[in-house]
Amino acid sequence: MVVSSKRRILVVEDEEEILELVTYNLTKEGYEVDSVTSGEDALHNITASPPDLVLLDLMLPGVDGLEVCKILKRKPETENVAIIMLTARSEEADIVTGLELGADDYITKPFSRRVLLARVKAVLRRSEEENTASEMDMIRIHDLIVNPGRHEVLVDGEQVSLTLTEFRVLHFLANKPGWVFTRSQIVEAVRGDGYPVTDRSVDVQIVGLRKKLGTAGRYIETVRGVGYRFVE
Repeated sequence: MVVSSKRRILVVEDEEEILELVTYNLTKEGYEVDSVTSGEDALHNITASPPDLVLLDLMLPGVDGLEVCKILKRKPETENVAIIMLTARSEEADIVTGLELGADDYITKPFSRRVLLARVKAVLRRSEEENTASEMDMIRIHDLIVNPGRHEVLVDGEQVSLTLTEFRVLHFLANKPGWVFTRSQIVEAVRGDGYPVTDRSVDVQIVGLRKKLGTAGRYIETVRGVGYRFVE
């Protein structure tokens, strides 16, 4: 089924065959597709005109994909751009690092057309849902405000800068204060099924959240042997 509206996707891939294949399949599906072959060109392109989604190869000449992801997530004007990593490496450490930097998903090469399109649609759908969230969805607990519509977090009136993944984890926990969630449930909620769940990947997100939230970090409690919960 061809998408009804043009969503712009930037493909960053230095292998010509893969670049052509991905571009062809996305264009056929109805997306507007641009492509570059280096990390430097990707940063220039995205900064000049942020796309709806970036398909980002990790193994790039010069500035690699992980560095591109890190730079994008540090800039206010590009921190909310959705990113799917493309990688030929199956090592868990590479995947976890990319997700910790704020990437939304990953696809391991070689991949099928169906997997590519399904992951793209899923990430774009989640991104659109977050961007269209209303003020009615705002969460206020103690001195903490989580505004999904603006993708904004305030602690005692001061804005806190979070990665997309950190924001999703916080929103998920704060949306059901008092409920205890396992690490697997947290990953499934913020990314969907089919992701490798490790204690480290979830725990790193929580550690980062607590640090950035300052005094409000104490509202995220560790439930030993189970997972985490947000204080009522």
